[in-house]
Amino acid sequence: MQEGIRTLVSRHSFDQTVARLESLLQEKGIKLFCLIDHSGEAAAAGLEMRPTRVFLFGNPKAGTPLMVAAPTTALDLPLKILVAESAAGEVLVSWNDPAWLQQRHGFPPALTANLAAAELLAKAAAE
Repeated sequence: MQEGIRTLVSRHSFDQTVARLESLLQEKGIKLFCLIDHSGEAAAAGLEMRPTRVFLFGNPKAGTPLMVAAPTTALDLPLKILVAESAAGEVLVSWNDPAWLQQRHGFPPALTANLAAAELLAKAAAE
């Protein structure tokens, strides 16, 4: 594990994993603020990149208390999940570790529960 980053290998293709995550967000009523298609933008610039997308999502009711307690938390919110295909063809699903974010920003440890959605969604999309 890279410091502060949790990663799972998806049992699904890249496109299936992305679709599963989109569906889960919609089903759970979690706001998708932005979907960044890094590989698509690379292709548009004439560059090659393995399939890579970042989901920015969240719930103001969960995120606001974190940012009130430690304003720098806004640098890492909304929550993010990265779906990327490795050179070996594995589909990797990654997110920021809540305990690492707590250490980084110093908000009260009890508020790490407000960040649990990223891991739950990543696991559900990858399984």
